[in-house]
Amino acid sequence: MHGTMILFRWLGLFFLPLFVTVPWCEGGSGDWPDWRGPLRNGVSFEKNLPARWSPQGENLVWKAPYGGRSGAIILGDRLYLQNAVGEGASRQERVVCLNADTGELVWEHRSNVTMSDVPPRRVGWAPPVGDPTTGTVYAFGVGGQLVALSRDGKLLWERSLPEDFGLITTHGGRTVSPVIEGDRVIVSGLSSGWGNQARGSQRFFAFDKASGETVWVSSPGSRPYDTTYSPPIATVINGTRLLIAGGGDGAVHALEPQTGESVWRFAMSKRGINSGTVIHGSTAFVSHSEENLDTREMGLIAAIDAASTGEIGADQVLWSVLGFLGGYSSPVLDGNRLYQIDNSANLVAFDIDSGSKLWTLNLGTLQRASPVLADGKLYVGTQNGKFYILKPGPERCEILDEDRLGTEEAPEVILGSVAISRGRVYLVSEEAVYCFGKKSDAPVKVPNPTQGAATQAGPPTHLQVVPTELVLAPGERVQFEARTFDRHGRPAGSGQVSWTLDGIKGSIGEEGRFTASSDAVARAGSVKATLGEMSGAARVRVIPPLPWSEDFESVPIDTVPGTWIGATGKFKVRQVEGEKVLVKLADNPRLRRARVYMGPSHLSNYSVSVDIRASEKRRQMGNAGVVAQRYSLVLFGNHQRLELQSWQAEPQRAVKTSFAWDADTWYRLKLQVEKLDDGTVRARGKVWPVSEPEPSSWTLEKIDSLPNLQGSPGIYADVPAEIFFDNLEVQHNP
Repeated sequence: MHGTMILFRWLGLFFLPLFVTVPWCEGGSGDWPDWRGPLRNGVSFEKNLPARWSPQGENLVWKAPYGGRSGAIILGDRLYLQNAVGEGASRQERVVCLNADTGELVWEHRSNVTMSDVPPRRVGWAPPVGDPTTGTVYAFGVGGQLVALSRDGKLLWERSLPEDFGLITTHGGRTVSPVIEGDRVIVSGLSSGWGNQARGSQRFFAFDKASGETVWVSSPGSRPYDTTYSPPIATVINGTRLLIAGGGDGAVHALEPQTGESVWRFAMSKRGINSGTVIHGSTAFVSHSEENLDTREMGLIAAIDAASTGEIGADQVLWSVLGFLGGYSSPVLDGNRLYQIDNSANLVAFDIDSGSKLWTLNLGTLQRASPVLADGKLYVGTQNGKFYILKPGPERCEILDEDRLGTEEAPEVILGSVAISRGRVYLVSEEAVYCFGKKSDAPVKVPNPTQGAATQAGPPTHLQVVPTELVLAPGERVQFEARTFDRHGRPAGSGQVSWTLDGIKGSIGEEGRFTASSDAVARAGSVKATLGEMSGAARVRVIPPLPWSEDFESVPIDTVPGTWIGATGKFKVRQVEGEKVLVKLADNPRLRRARVYMGPSHLSNYSVSVDIRASEKRRQMGNAGVVAQRYSLVLFGNHQRLELQSWQAEPQRAVKTSFAWDADTWYRLKLQVEKLDDGTVRARGKVWPVSEPEPSSWTLEKIDSLPNLQGSPGIYADVPAEIFFDNLEVQHNP
């Protein structure tokens, strides 16, 4: 982003309120802006909802062929969902907007899945979230792209979390939905970036919802086990607004959504947490289905004291039930009863005060979808294609309606929760969207989620510098702002801060206006603000324009270039045969695969070249390659193959050829990507022994009609044995 644009945008923030409460309150409009409802707890406040329906016609308003893995959201007369479209080489992820009254398609926004390990069958994992105050819709794709779309489907901004933060995607495909908190949109995931964010960790990322600029990054977790999709919930406890969500480190985390500061952490599992949390007063109800930390027994549901701080221990656990496998579906509260569905589709009611089981109702054999409580009824579908309307009570649960979607041999799998808006229920299966019920314009009263939050700020305890996580060019300017918050996360006024620079060169004035040094040298560091005993910092990388050349001679031994994303702990510079080279380490199986990004995610029309040498261990060779504009050129050692790809998990998006790659021999890889006049992209690559001249012809070429138009340069490796890189060059195309 151009420095002048950043300057004026952030100068404008001085005249805006710093704290904006969420918009849902008494007299709400009936929107369903989050997939778990207006309060993110699976509860609707609507009345007179249907107790029966039929996919063949009874109470059915419309059916539309836009199914998917996730549920839908509703803003006004529009329904939004994220799903997959196309097959094979044309497979993409899309946000769909339908007319909520008719099911007709209004618009769709399609995106490529790139640089991701997520397989095609798991595309479209996470529901979007809508902002009732602006009509903007935010979607987080399986490839780590966060997009903001207007009501009319216009792309307002986009962030690439893998390239900007080293976000990790996995074959499991688990992806969180975004949440909106005030003027921020927040997502989470596993990442490995640079500097003090180089260690792989569960992180939460907050972006300005209007501009997409980074407000804060929080790293509350320990070593992660998995990617997760636990839905966050927000609540006010003891005057502090908390955002509570499960993490990939097997813990549930509570953060201040304004600052990202960790308030408490409850570690309970040896794997990641996928289920959500619900809140009653100051009690949080949590669950999982993996191995517990302190016992070999699988699964747990528990009530914990959410008014705690720091690490929550046994003294803050009010009750727990071992052996309950509630790992995918999220619970819902109904007065003094908690409903949760285990992984085998058993709906169980618990007493919230004691944890005692009140009753159990079997719904099928496999469960992923979360129930929704509305009008005294539970609406929930199963992975076996059955959809239920239930009437729960203190002693039993009555089945009001049971319908099968599809056939017993070919069921329509239901993985997402229903959305409820203006008297209608919206159900998404993998095949279709169903709308049933009768339209109502009656006002819906939704409790104010900020009730209990103090309005008068106390003394400041936290200093935040915004924007952060910037990538600047030499000489670029940016206006920083120092914001203070009290211990409850409320804006706490202002004061005269002092500004300093750490690790980067340039100048900064008393008002926080920074100008990067014009030296064409890559640097990473921070802009720091100090006010009394408080300090805060914005992380900044200054990266010169192309061309780049790196022979690693100036990089200290056992380190990596400081501006690179995702390299620390996986690579290091080493002296080999009298010269410094970059080594992909093979000493940690958890880190054997790595994608490293070296610059801004908006670059286009360039080539990347590098020398590569593979070692061999127990007759096994690794894979290595280069990345340009979200395309990869990869040598596969064991398969003796060269492949040009944009999405490794979808082989039809790749072209390949056999190539004899010898161990302990230097080869040079070159990948060039360019946009053609007809709007397509041509990616082509070649490889040759360093001892020979560069061949005039290209080894592989791909004309992509679904092009990737921008992306960061990078390198890739997957190693059972070490691989060496040297003489890296990135250049604009001639």
